Amino acid sequence: MTEMALKDRRGAGAALALVMLLGSLGTSIANIALPTLSAGFEVPFYQVQWVLIAYLAALTLCAVIAGRLGDQHGKKRMVISGLAIFCAGSLACGIASSLPLLVAARVLQGIGAAFMVTLSMALVRQSNSGASVGRGLGLLGAMSALGTALGPSLGGLLLSTTGWRGIFLCLVPLGIVACWLVIRILPDDAGQSRVKRGGGWSVTSGMLRGMACNFLVAGVMMTTLVVGPFYLSIGLGLDSLATGLAMTVGPALSIVTGLPLGHGVDRWGTRRAVLAGLGAMGIGSIGLAVLPQALGLFGYLAAIAVLTPGYQLVQAGNAAATMEAAGDNRRGTAAGLLALSRNLGLILGASVMGAVFALGGGTAELAALTPAAVGDGLQLAFAVSASMIAVAFWLSWNKSEPVQTHGATG
Repeated sequence: MTEMALKDRRGAGAALALVMLLGSLGTSIANIALPTLSAGFEVPFYQVQWVLIAYLAALTLCAVIAGRLGDQHGKKRMVISGLAIFCAGSLACGIASSLPLLVAARVLQGIGAAFMVTLSMALVRQSNSGASVGRGLGLLGAMSALGTALGPSLGGLLLSTTGWRGIFLCLVPLGIVACWLVIRILPDDAGQSRVKRGGGWSVTSGMLRGMACNFLVAGVMMTTLVVGPFYLSIGLGLDSLATGLAMTVGPALSIVTGLPLGHGVDRWGTRRAVLAGLGAMGIGSIGLAVLPQALGLFGYLAAIAVLTPGYQLVQAGNAAATMEAAGDNRRGTAAGLLALSRNLGLILGASVMGAVFALGGGTAELAALTPAAVGDGLQLAFAVSASMIAVAFWLSWNKSEPVQTHGATG
């Protein structure tokens, strides 16, 4: 690859990283403003929660549609459209005069984010040579984790200085910058072959396995976010500050390890990377079921330190393999299906695995759990998580379609 082409590739990676960061910020930046919104609009808290639900629902439901439209009309064009919708939705959020208008604007924001997040993955595969796809996907994974971790702190800063409207309005100039970068830097795919209208919805067995793996590992990761605070605060008796700091270890590791592990996907090949990542996630899940009981906080953090990089490795390797299985004309659709399966996995972790944790603790009233009951719930939840990882490992091990292994570059 020439030096000029290498610069173009890095520029495209930076543009897509900003797009992914924005979509992730949209998910987490509004969380901290919910009490303020409840007081400002004089509505109960359960109604204000729709500010979060509306965004996530639109993001989830529109992911496959976004991928499909990207395959039909060009992925770059649809990312630009998504950024325009996201900016319009952010502006509408910032000037909303009532809660229903704010929720409607968040739906618009989520629709734009669906195009941004979904097609960023597809464009990484399109903009990179085969031997650097993993690095590109690893960078997107790191940006997604950075947005999730940065959202609450950035939102808190803006809330204290500009009020809740600034939380949404700050995304408008960032979206404009991202749109400008995409227009200037990303290669135009207008002349590339695309899926014809009315066709192309078929799914290969490789894509199905990738979706199933994505669903299962996302469920396990969400389990750590649901169960972790209960163990840290009730099981160990940590205060809110210490609990928050402990909960940042996972996102921090995701940010730090995303790009290096993406490079590992390019070196080892997608199949080996996915299997290695699933192995680490399995060890981490078993560790979470066993180590906290013996070693307390150290055991919990040690298990998280194994599980989280494993998840990053699975995400990058599985996305690369699934879009490879989809073929050139269906990568947008494949990226949409991956996003859908991931979000459904997050719902699984938040609902079903939360119920499993409560079952292990012996009560549906999570606030009433004793430290011993929390330990029992933790063990059951992560024993089930380890079983989910075992299923994902079996699916990835028994692929009937060969997955290309790429050599290292540069």
